[in-house]
Amino acid sequence: MEDLLRDFIRGFPVGCVYALVATGLVLTFKTSGVFNLAFGAQAFVSAAVFYELRIEQDWPLAVAAGLSLALGPLLGWVLDRALFRHLRTASTVAKLVSSLGLLLAVPNIVGLFVGTGTKFNPPSIAVDAGGVYRLGDYSISADELMTVVVTLVVVAGLTCLFRFTALGLSMRAVVESPRMVELAGINADRVGTAAWVLSSFIAGLAGLLLAPLFGNIDQITFTILIVAATAAAAFGRLSSLPLTLAGGLVLGVAQQVLGGQLPLDSVLARGLRPSLPFFMLFLLLLFWPGLRRSREASDPLSGVDPPPPALAISYADPRLAKVNRIAFFVFLGVVLLGALFVVGGFWLFLITQGIILTTIFLSITVLTGMSGQISLCQAVFAGVGTFTAAQLADDFGVPILGGMVIGAVVAAAVGAVVAIPALRLGGLYLGLATLAFALMFENVVFPLNWVSGGNAGVEVPRPVVGPIDFASDRAFFLLAFAVFGLSAAVVVLVRRGTTGRYLAALRGSEVAATAIGINPVRAKITVFALSAAIAGVGGTMLGSLQGSTTLEDYSAFIGLLWFVLVVTLGSRTVDGAVNAGMSFILLPELLDVLGVPSSKQIPIQFILFGFGAVTFAKHPEGIVEANKRKSLQRISAWVVRRFGEPPEVDDAPVDPTAEPVSVLSALESARGREEGAPVAAAKP
Repeated sequence: MEDLLRDFIRGFPVGCVYALVATGLVLTFKTSGVFNLAFGAQAFVSAAVFYELRIEQDWPLAVAAGLSLALGPLLGWVLDRALFRHLRTASTVAKLVSSLGLLLAVPNIVGLFVGTGTKFNPPSIAVDAGGVYRLGDYSISADELMTVVVTLVVVAGLTCLFRFTALGLSMRAVVESPRMVELAGINADRVGTAAWVLSSFIAGLAGLLLAPLFGNIDQITFTILIVAATAAAAFGRLSSLPLTLAGGLVLGVAQQVLGGQLPLDSVLARGLRPSLPFFMLFLLLLFWPGLRRSREASDPLSGVDPPPPALAISYADPRLAKVNRIAFFVFLGVVLLGALFVVGGFWLFLITQGIILTTIFLSITVLTGMSGQISLCQAVFAGVGTFTAAQLADDFGVPILGGMVIGAVVAAAVGAVVAIPALRLGGLYLGLATLAFALMFENVVFPLNWVSGGNAGVEVPRPVVGPIDFASDRAFFLLAFAVFGLSAAVVVLVRRGTTGRYLAALRGSEVAATAIGINPVRAKITVFALSAAIAGVGGTMLGSLQGSTTLEDYSAFIGLLWFVLVVTLGSRTVDGAVNAGMSFILLPELLDVLGVPSSKQIPIQFILFGFGAVTFAKHPEGIVEANKRKSLQRISAWVVRRFGEPPEVDDAPVDPTAEPVSVLSALESARGREEGAPVAAAKP
């Protein structure tokens, strides 16, 4: 009993940590409709600046703390004015991608000035820092006591604000309908700005309070904390602050009790305890009343952002089709000949790596681009395929290509399991569920020696097929190119076929698609399994290129970066995946050529990728598709001016890459293909 009481006292401050962060998330969601995954980045900024001013520059405590706290509201004001007030009618994917972009960009902007390395022994804002208080036979530090007190005060204050003040009522009303609020004579923009300033102040305060408890300041630590605290926010149904506080306390105490009762060297202690928040989040999203099948509220007086435009190729003049095909094959020929006979070993390795990453990114094209599903665990699927193939080759002597096929099947099975949340959830909640799943795998499954080889990793040999040995880089490049070509062909065939039409219909409106006979269960399981299989194949190829792989290669944070990059450049086409893969690999070399110091190259990459994601709200089809569409429209206009209008053909079959604009046309197209009849084009 004494041990349980001790664990409870130790877990209470940890629970307050979760509750304080979750309170900020709930505040932002209640007042703006945006689930701010960049909350941890904002907290990191204040903590890093305070460390720089207090430790590196030796500023007085009051001045350093005051400026660091003031930075939080200032950042919130800037984010609201520049971005979030323009996302009120945007889709869930646009809001999520924008916050993920800020998660990548904001900490690295600060890192350019204060450094990106982990900062140890951060200072405390407590007056008696280092002090210890006694509770009978138990002790609590000054930092822990301050965290508890501040959390309780913040929750109580915000509860009173929302229940008993006109400002709180206005904040809740703005997220439901800004126009209704304005009809009542209230400035909706000003209220929204006040909400962002308040939530950002809490983020800055959380950063200063939590850094001494962690013992270090690191971007990854703060990001993982946000996902863990999301479990407490989910317990409060993203609306109730008292329930959020209770959820955080339960989570913190449960973690501490598990750590105290389980043997320190057990698998459960090493894996389950740090992963408990992710397990709870996953289960709450699936089964907690109020979150299951939850959908965001919509403004009855406003429209919504229009759906993304049709694929760029549908805007091209039909007479350009032959030119496009010739140009495509010429480009492929140039790439192949250049890689085989021109570039050196270093650049050949980079190009091969980019092609393999493109194969992995095609899994996002299938899942997000075709079906509109949000998955933040694609790195897990790639890791499952890699580790399966590597262990089969190492323990059972299975050829690596055979292991790659088996790994793809195993990854597809895992993807089918992950599809279960997709049957119950959608939008934001599916994204959070897949992120929690990725973190569970990263902390529980991947660290097991029989899975990933532990910290040492596993060897992934190069393939040998009969007399053909792919040990040389040029031979392996050809194999990687062939695997990419096969994967791209599968993606294109699926998009043009019946399954692609069904997925397009589901992306437009799941309710309408179901009403006209499309089975969403089968479609979602199929697309998740196919996406996971493609990622598993790409992961095995990546490990084989490197010769070995570790669990860090497939972390959840890497998966977030992959997702942001692909949807920013274009998740609906193979072109977008190609550009994402090559950008991921070649951008560091470009920065090096431009003379950017090596210490600043990684932050600049993340800043560029992050701010690119912010543009997603304006170009949901992706930057590549947007520019391609404009170029094709200009070229087509020139062709019309030069040669006149193209001849009309009444019953000509449609370019199958042109997507339908309605659920009904999608179903008619799919049924027409099943019956072998020509399908009429749907004009964009």
